[in-house]
Amino acid sequence: MRLGVLDVGSNTVHLLAVDAHRGARPLPAYSHKAELRLAELLDEDGAIGPEGVDRLVATIADAVRAAEDKGCEDVLPFATSAVREATNADHVLARVRAETGVDLQVLSGADEARLTFLAARRWFGWSAGRLLVLDIGGGSLEIAYGMDEAPDAAVSLPLGAGRLTAGRLPGDPPERTDVRALRRHVRAEIARTVGEFSRLGGPDHTVATSKTFRQLARIGGSARSADGLYARRELSRSSLEEWVPKLADMTAEQRADLPGVSIGRAPQLLAGALVAEAAMDLFDVEVLEICPWALREGVILRRLDRLPAP
Repeated sequence: MRLGVLDVGSNTVHLLAVDAHRGARPLPAYSHKAELRLAELLDEDGAIGPEGVDRLVATIADAVRAAEDKGCEDVLPFATSAVREATNADHVLARVRAETGVDLQVLSGADEARLTFLAARRWFGWSAGRLLVLDIGGGSLEIAYGMDEAPDAAVSLPLGAGRLTAGRLPGDPPERTDVRALRRHVRAEIARTVGEFSRLGGPDHTVATSKTFRQLARIGGSARSADGLYARRELSRSSLEEWVPKLADMTAEQRADLPGVSIGRAPQLLAGALVAEAAMDLFDVEVLEICPWALREGVILRRLDRLPAP
């Protein structure tokens, strides 16, 4: 069957269509993406403004038409931190439902972490042992750890690259005092959670998902996207420690010239790098592996698991 998953994130609205069957690996068939940056469209009261809501409704309507055109039997729509934390979330969800027919499921941060962990577990398999999974989105950082398909610990922190850039890194390039202040803030937030994980023992394998980690790995010398889904991609802490000060001195335009960095993501790459470096340092991770699967695949896998056996 062909399934669509519609991800309304803090940075993008992304429709992924896959050919999926219970017990088989979902195969990507089509991708439709639009950058909205909802996390940056919040007003002083934390609400998504009228223009942002209009753009969101129009983008979701386009995605629904694309899913129909590509033959999706069903679409699994969900929203993450930008909608979840908007003070007018109920109004936004009601308008989307009324004008597009899409009933967005708003995932909690813990659900994001658990579903991303499920995707990573299925990708690496049981032989990977105890997994520590890190994911940096536009609005939040998810951390999950465990031996099984459901993590033993999962948290979500308000440390997304888009959120931090918009709220704490004005200037292009930002002032060094702002960079240092953000570094302190990020590390204090992550440090509060480390004990919850360390009592469970060290991981056998640490992996990361998300565009931010993929871009950081790419500028550190990992394989290009063109090298395919199965090329091994790693990110070392030493590489991050080398690149963070360089990124801090660059303008967004200069970062966009780096390998694998898109124009749209370049402004928030520094904030993402600060979060990644802090997480790897505080969890004592020297090298992590990039996982091609993340939240969208986790949503699809959970849906397939609930299908009746043939």
